[in-house]
Amino acid sequence: MIVGALGGISAHRTIAGPDGWWSELAGIGKAIDPSVVKLVGIDWLTPDGDEPVTTFGQADHLARELEARGIDRLDVLYGSSFGGNVALCFAARYPERVGRLVIIGAAHRSHPMATALRSLQRRVVLLGLETGRGADALAIARGIAMTTYRTAEEFHGRFDTRPDVLGNFPVEGYLEHKGAQYARDNTPQRFLGLSLALDLHDVDPSTITTPTTLVAFEGDAIAPPWQMAELRDRLGGPAHLTVFPSIYGHDAFLKESAPYSALLRTQLVEKSL
Repeated sequence: MIVGALGGISAHRTIAGPDGWWSELAGIGKAIDPSVVKLVGIDWLTPDGDEPVTTFGQADHLARELEARGIDRLDVLYGSSFGGNVALCFAARYPERVGRLVIIGAAHRSHPMATALRSLQRRVVLLGLETGRGADALAIARGIAMTTYRTAEEFHGRFDTRPDVLGNFPVEGYLEHKGAQYARDNTPQRFLGLSLALDLHDVDPSTITTPTTLVAFEGDAIAPPWQMAELRDRLGGPAHLTVFPSIYGHDAFLKESAPYSALLRTQLVEKSL
């Protein structure tokens, strides 16, 4: 069985193992076991020039990568966050090349609040580029993004509201660390292109006939359950939505391995029958 897995804008072709972006769920003995299935991932295209790389463009990129590897068809394609958007586009454009979709924390288009939050992040990065501090601005933008990926409930239980002796709040250190980590591995131009692709994303669900399992998480501000329910109702093929509780919000697709690992395993078992 050949299984594809696509993640968020910081994901890459390494899915399992210590350097894998989905190591919580992909690995030996885990929900998606590379010793049992052939696991396929890709690196996202980085925009080159002024022309944006859309989610459909990334889907075409996936198709080319599969051709280069001699893979005609994916039995199951998992798509999480940005990767879920791309997976939907892939199924719309190449229905004969995928047997089943599992879409986690992603919908058919961006909703205005998600676009509002990302547009402000892009403005921060553009201002940084204009002032010669692109990397610093990217780190700040990523810190802002982290507040949209998690929930107030998680932060309440995790961080003290009192500053340390230097006057720094604990949550500040966390956001600065996440921002610096992202800025170390990405460029402002890459972030701007992938962020814009999220807001340009628009696929007609009725054109997707592939059997689809949808997974949403309570508290997800990026792909809220109500929007994924709308996607379910408009898909052109059989679809089922499961909503899991989580304090992690959008990032639950990376963090909540226990609640939905059984569901992910089920998709592989059903596809193999």
